[in-house]
Amino acid sequence: MHGASPDLSINPWIAGGILIFSLLLSAFFSGAETALTAASRARMHSYESSGDLRAGIVTRLLNMRERFIGAMLLGNQLVNIAASAFTTSVLVTLAGENGVIYATIIMTVLVVVFAEVLPKTIAINYPDKSSLFIARFAAFFVAIFGPVLIAVEILVRSFLRLFGMKLGENTSILSAREELRDQVDFLHKEGSVVKTDRDMLGGLLDLQELGVSDVMVHRTKMRTIDAELPSNEIVREVLSSPYTRLPLWRERPDNIIGVLHAKDLLRALEAAGGDTTKLDVEDLALPAWFVPDTTSLSDQLKAFLKRKTHFAVVVDEYGEVMGLVTLEDILEEIVGDIKDEHDTSVTGVRPQADGSYNVDGSVPIRDLNRALDWNLPDDEATTIAGLVIHEARVIPEAGQSFNFYGFRFQVLRKTRNRITAIRIAPLPKEA
Repeated sequence: MHGASPDLSINPWIAGGILIFSLLLSAFFSGAETALTAASRARMHSYESSGDLRAGIVTRLLNMRERFIGAMLLGNQLVNIAASAFTTSVLVTLAGENGVIYATIIMTVLVVVFAEVLPKTIAINYPDKSSLFIARFAAFFVAIFGPVLIAVEILVRSFLRLFGMKLGENTSILSAREELRDQVDFLHKEGSVVKTDRDMLGGLLDLQELGVSDVMVHRTKMRTIDAELPSNEIVREVLSSPYTRLPLWRERPDNIIGVLHAKDLLRALEAAGGDTTKLDVEDLALPAWFVPDTTSLSDQLKAFLKRKTHFAVVVDEYGEVMGLVTLEDILEEIVGDIKDEHDTSVTGVRPQADGSYNVDGSVPIRDLNRALDWNLPDDEATTIAGLVIHEARVIPEAGQSFNFYGFRFQVLRKTRNRITAIRIAPLPKEA
C-alpha cells in the first residue's frame, strides 16, 4: 500500500474500553514490581504465620525475585506496545496524519501518569498492603512465564559448561522475545490463546528482529508517476489510483524526486479553477524520505512517530530504490491485514479443490504462514519465489517441482528470471 489510511470502523466505547483495560494491566505490572521489591520479608513472615495465604505467595515471589521482575517487565512492555499501536491505528483512521501526533501525546500522558507514576506512588507508600492485594495476580503471570524461563536457563547453563563457562546463579539469561513466543505458542496449542491473538503477539515480538525490507512494497509493485507527463495526465493518474501518496520520478523510475499527495493536488486544482495547465506538480510534491533497508521495524515505527509522517522510500546500501514502507505496513505486521478483517486469505493466494494453493511468487512468506498457519522459514528469503530459488539453488523452469519443508512446490509460470506463480501442496505425513 502507498499510505492510504485503512478503512477501520470501531465503536468508540469499545476502543476506550480496550485502552482503559490496557492501562490497568500496565499499572498492575508497574505497581506489582515496585510493591514486591519494597515489601518487608519479616512482616510477610509474620502475616504468613498468622494464616494469611497471600503472604505466603508474596514470600515465594520474593524468593524468585529475578523471575518475578522479568515477568513483570515482559508484561508491562507487551501491554504498553500493544496499547500504543492500537491507539495509533485508531487515531490515524479517525484523524488522518494528525492521529499519529494525537496518539503520541495521549499515550505518553496516560502511560506516564496512570500506568507508571500513580501505581508506583501507591505501591511505594503502601508496599505491604499492595503486595498482599496483587499477590495472586502476580503469581499467575509468573506461572505463565516461569516454566519456559526455567527450561531456557537449564539448557543455556548446561551448554556453556561444556565450554568451561559458568554463569553465576544471579546472572540473568532471560530472552523476553523467545520466552514469551514459546509460551504463547504452547498456550495456542492448548487452546487457551486463539490464532489471531498469537499472531498479534508474535508480530509485536518481531518488530525488533524484522527490517523494513521484510514488509515494504517492492519497487516492482510501486505505483509511481512520471513527473514529465502533462498535468492533465498526472491528475488522471492520481484520481485513478487507490493510494493518496504517489512517488514522482524523473528520467528513470528509481530516481524519486518527491511524493505527491492527492489532497495537495486537488486543493491546487480547485485554486486553479480546474485548469490543469496552471498546475506545477513538482512544486506540490513533498520531499521524499529515504531510509535504509536494514532499519528495524521498531526503529522505523519510532521514526514515523518522531517525523509525524508515515511514508518512506526504502533504499539499499548503494542508494538504489528497493521499495516503500508505510506506518500501516508496520501496524499490519502486528494486527494483520486491516483492509479486510473478515477475509483471512492473502492477496495472491488461491485455494484449489484438491487442497493445494496457487500462490503468486511475490507473496511474502510471513503472510502465507500467518494466513494458513504454516511454518515455512523466512530467514533466507522474503517471498515464496525467493524460498523456492534458495532451496533449489537454481532458477527453475515452469513445470519443475520440489519437495521441502513438508510441501510440494510446483512452478506454474515464469517471466524471464522471475517466478510468477507456484502451486503449493502439503505432502502426506507418510512422505
